[in-house]
Amino acid sequence: MRGNLQSKLKKDSVLRVLWRQRYPQAFVLLGMAFLLVFSYSPMVGLLMAFKNYKITQGYMGIFTAEWVGFRWFVEFFTDYKFNQLLQNTLTISVMKLVFTFPIPLILAVMLYEAKNKIFKRTVQTASYLPYFISWVVVAGFCREFLARDGVLNDLLIFLRVTNEPLSILTAPEYFYTLAVISGIWKDMGWWAIIFLAAIVGVDPALYEAAVIDGAGRLQRIRHIMVPSILPTITVVFILAIGNLLGGGLGGSTFEQSLLLGNPSNNATSDILQTYSFRIGLSQGRYAFATAVGLIQSLVSVLLVFSSNAAAKKITGSSLF
Repeated sequence: MRGNLQSKLKKDSVLRVLWRQRYPQAFVLLGMAFLLVFSYSPMVGLLMAFKNYKITQGYMGIFTAEWVGFRWFVEFFTDYKFNQLLQNTLTISVMKLVFTFPIPLILAVMLYEAKNKIFKRTVQTASYLPYFISWVVVAGFCREFLARDGVLNDLLIFLRVTNEPLSILTAPEYFYTLAVISGIWKDMGWWAIIFLAAIVGVDPALYEAAVIDGAGRLQRIRHIMVPSILPTITVVFILAIGNLLGGGLGGSTFEQSLLLGNPSNNATSDILQTYSFRIGLSQGRYAFATAVGLIQSLVSVLLVFSSNAAAKKITGSSLF
């Protein structure tokens, strides 16, 4: 009897708390509904990866189409372009991880250490504004700036770095560098804000104690700032690893390759995502494209769990 009374009182108290929080809870429900409709419901379509689905079969064809098992996976792994696609995807992804991960952290540290507030705010604003620019617009900038008759080639010729214009947008050997540099320019300011917020949260008393002990600026950064924001660095690193095939902290590799890629630089610009997109839409092979996308998703999940385990073992911090 007493247990039933306590359970009823506890239930009533929970209901009262929910009623007091009804407006914030409404936003939570909207967020959950968004995830359900746009993130979880489409996962039903993954069945197409194991079926001979045709667009003429409509939505119900996902369930009624002929079951073919791993046919599309085998076809993809034996495709003559598989090695090239894998090499391009991994090369761009790893280069982005190596170069785009430390730069936002360095920028955040420099902004925090800057004493001039006007300079600090100007640099911070200028660095994160490109994040809000569409890749379509960025690709337009690149075409104008990097064309054979563009500003960069004119400058290189003026400085006598080269005697003739460089084919930066069409030469395959330049695409990797183009993808990394444009990704850094576009997204470094946004991730710098994340690191800067963590740095601002460090207890100032720690810096004051270090100054009293005679620690210089670099020593304070190394022994106080970096260890204090290590959990944030770990979380961002795990997220970057999880989205490694998608571009990590350097923006969408798919959009870069789709918009800046062309028949001339196709040898280095064609990646798994653009291949899946092209096969799925232009050739109507939705089942095959779904299989390619599923492989990428499984690899990303494995990368998240492995990087999380490694981070937890090495640093003691992890995402989950």
